[in-house]
Amino acid sequence: MDKYIYDESNGLWYELQGDYYIPCLILPTEKEYKPIGLWGQRHKRYLQEHKRAVYITFLTSGKLNCYLTDIDEQATEMIFRLVEQMADKESVTEQLKVEKPMLWVGRMNEIQTRAREIVYVDIIYKQKCNI
Repeated sequence: MDKYIYDESNGLWYELQGDYYIPCLILPTEKEYKPIGLWGQRHKRYLQEHKRAVYITFLTSGKLNCYLTDIDEQATEMIFRLVEQMADKESVTEQLKVEKPMLWVGRMNEIQTRAREIVYVDIIYKQKCNI
């Protein structure tokens, strides 16, 4: 038996694995590879664990990296915007930072924690996946 055979009816190569011929399939490569940041990695983990079909669809279509970098950019922009807005609303200013640095640190940590929770809820866990 040949190690590889070509089927002209569907244009696929097959490789002999034990007693069976398995199609030689390759995932499509993405045009541009960008590193995926923290929020993209967290969304990827969520897809792998809870939305397996969506994850596989993105992976096999070659759009996973682009999608995850977009999610990462959205989440990063949102967290910066939220922290800035909350700090302004709650009067956590540079003046407070100079006068009472420990109070400023504590309040900024609270604001950042709330902003991260909002990003988790709005982007990481509830993102609509347009495949």
